[in-house]
Amino acid sequence: MERDRKIRIGVVGIGNCAASLLQGIEHYRQNGKDEEHLGLMHYDLAGYLPSDIEIVAAFDIDRRKVGKTVDQAIQAKPNCVYPITQSIPGSAVTVRMGHILDGVSDHMRQYPPHRTFLPSDEPPVDVVEELVNNRVEILLNYLPVGSQQAAYYYAESALAAGAGLINCMPVFIVSSPAWAARFEEKGIPCVGDDIKSQIGATIIHRTLARLFTDRGVRLDKTYQLNTGGNTDFLNMLNRSRLESKRISKTEAVQSQLDRPMDAENIHIGPSDYVPWQNDNKVCFIRMEGRGFGGVPMDLELRLSVQDSPNSAGVAIDVIRCCRLARDRGIGGALTSIAAFAMKHPPQQFSDTDAKQMTEQFIKGEIPR
Repeated sequence: MERDRKIRIGVVGIGNCAASLLQGIEHYRQNGKDEEHLGLMHYDLAGYLPSDIEIVAAFDIDRRKVGKTVDQAIQAKPNCVYPITQSIPGSAVTVRMGHILDGVSDHMRQYPPHRTFLPSDEPPVDVVEELVNNRVEILLNYLPVGSQQAAYYYAESALAAGAGLINCMPVFIVSSPAWAARFEEKGIPCVGDDIKSQIGATIIHRTLARLFTDRGVRLDKTYQLNTGGNTDFLNMLNRSRLESKRISKTEAVQSQLDRPMDAENIHIGPSDYVPWQNDNKVCFIRMEGRGFGGVPMDLELRLSVQDSPNSAGVAIDVIRCCRLARDRGIGGALTSIAAFAMKHPPQQFSDTDAKQMTEQFIKGEIPR
């Protein structure tokens, strides 16, 4: 009997990242043979195409999205994504009221409605029941940075419903041995934590740090400053929510150095919220080092990207790898795709090694 090709996903947080992912799935459904699949790392991933991904459950807490169909919700404020396609077909999936917990920072109430979240008065649904009834295979967590209790709640819900988990935000679940063991015990795959972009601040900073090391240059000092105008950057103005984000981004770079830098010499993290940038993220990287004979050198780089499509380009592969694991009866943390796609995976590797391991996993040459 031929297996069902559809990959049934649930999404927590119908914000910019979810909007870009769903627009992208439709774009590649319509243009699968065009431009050599421009923008994808894999068009065909072990027989799964982007068009095989189907959203069957959705959760949010904003009154402009709850109760709306998914195609309507991804276009609602405060979403501000770069349009990938205008032709999103109507969806039969209604966005359900999720559990707020610590998902909304108090400071965001001070900003104009079109910039911030407007929590709904609807009572939260039974998330486990929604996942089970809609036969969700994989749950994507797109909660805001700092939503630790909410992230734990949805991870528990995935475990209870038997759904795989892709944790796209920096709460350490998949990289926690205790959490990973629980998914392995139940035979459920999980991937995390804190998704990288295709070509983003972290992947570039990691690559340059590795290049310095490989070419014999001692990296003495470095910073990475980022600005943006989406709700992610607005949320991160509350610095108390940033501890895990800073750890995730800093360790991603430090892991590429043979000799980690002193904490006072490396600064990586969000810098400021600039409303008119919308979903455009601008990154500034500076690296100071010493080369041959101790002669100093420095490097400065400016990167400008649309933030959410950059993330979706990675998520579309992670989803399909997670489905492969389900097909093969693999539970627990998927080491290879996590190292390739996440800033804070269970185990760090160089990006070159992580890519090779991911290709081996896709081909079935290594178990996870």
